[in-house]
Amino acid sequence: MDKKILEDYIDACEFLKETEAEIRKLKKKRRIVIDNVRGSNPEFPYQPQSFVIAGTTNTYANEDLIKSNEHILEVQKKEAQELKVQVEAWMKRIPFRMRRIIKHKVFEEKSWGEVAKLMGRKSTADSVRMEYQRFMEEK
Repeated sequence: MDKKILEDYIDACEFLKETEAEIRKLKKKRRIVIDNVRGSNPEFPYQPQSFVIAGTTNTYANEDLIKSNEHILEVQKKEAQELKVQVEAWMKRIPFRMRRIIKHKVFEEKSWGEVAKLMGRKSTADSVRMEYQRFMEEK
């Protein structure tokens, strides 16, 4: 696993949020109309009944376009989720100290000085940066 995949993880998480918002927008374009209709039993005794009917007001071409866009977004969402799971599984296999460094530097985008302060134990910006670089070269 390299730094590029870690950066892709951040983008994948943001992409998931954006994709879910786009899917919600597409679903809102489907305008569902609900109405009540009155009728009667076709056989004697003719009893009045109410029926609820529902449907969309979109044309079929528009509905097909919405469905195809939703499908594309769902596929992209699945790919982003798979990448996210891969990175999270990898993160569970690395040492805790390196998890913390990666979390603060890559995910939270803090400076090396801020990461060093958070790491404690007389860490300096350069020592934490070198530790991170050595670890990434191994992987």
